[in-house]
Amino acid sequence: MMKSMEHREFTVPAQDSGQRLDRWLAGACEEISRSQLQTLIEQGNVTVDGRPANKKDKTVPGSVIKILLPAPQPIEAQPQNIPLDIVYEDSSLLVVNKPKGMVVHPAPGNPDGTLVNALLYHCSGELSGIGGAIRPGIVHRIDKDTSGLLVVAKTDSAHQALSEQMSVHAIHRVYHAVVYGNLREDEGFVEAPIGRDPRDRKKMAVTQLNSKYAYTGWRVLERFGNFTYIACQLKTGRTHQIRVHMASIGHPLAGDPVYGPRNCIKKLEGQCLHAKELGFTHPATGEWMQFNSDLPDWFQDYLDRLRKENRNGSFE
Repeated sequence: MMKSMEHREFTVPAQDSGQRLDRWLAGACEEISRSQLQTLIEQGNVTVDGRPANKKDKTVPGSVIKILLPAPQPIEAQPQNIPLDIVYEDSSLLVVNKPKGMVVHPAPGNPDGTLVNALLYHCSGELSGIGGAIRPGIVHRIDKDTSGLLVVAKTDSAHQALSEQMSVHAIHRVYHAVVYGNLREDEGFVEAPIGRDPRDRKKMAVTQLNSKYAYTGWRVLERFGNFTYIACQLKTGRTHQIRVHMASIGHPLAGDPVYGPRNCIKKLEGQCLHAKELGFTHPATGEWMQFNSDLPDWFQDYLDRLRKENRNGSFE
């Protein structure tokens, strides 16, 4: 038996019948890898209805699965000298233009090289502590493969004020994206709750089950026949919100390997999404601050390619 064990218990839902146990558990315990779960099973730390589990077991609806696993060890982010594109900075906050491919904060599988590691070095550790040792200063996040603007709090008071603005939908956020297909209208919105996908716990989905209200407004900027360039304005900030909402209406983001078609556009190396506009009331001065980020080269190059293909009548 391993030391410092933590107890977890799951009941298999009806829709998850017949899955390999280790694979199902990997979806239920996202922070634990499948190989680690297989080791726990081999060590006898996983039971199904009271009996020791076998990694080849199949899930049966209603079965109670119990796991004893090592209590998670806190990851304390360390300062790293990583270049930052700082759009604005004062004693209360920073606005940063995050590049595509950079993770916002450390997590299992990404212990360093993140935006937080870079911020700790740049700010000499002077960041809001509300997010804890892993997420100092982080008020909101964007996905690894999404580029663009983020506001970061240096003080706890700034963090609290910005979080309050976020909770009452008072922060202005506009993203630019390229989606599959030709949207019928010039503008519209998706108002649908988002939660964990009941069929795949590693994904989000439009669902009524354990979900939260979400609203995404969209506006067409340019049409390319098989693709559309749009601006999306967020009222809420759910995980993968734009990606999930646009996919739910049949227009997933170009390059999205999770919510897009199987033969996604690999050249984009992730979804074609950029956090372009960010506005908020400064927590110390009360002044309205608004920022606009130029499209990064990879995004602009893709738009140029779509324009060329549209003129030639061919698309990829």
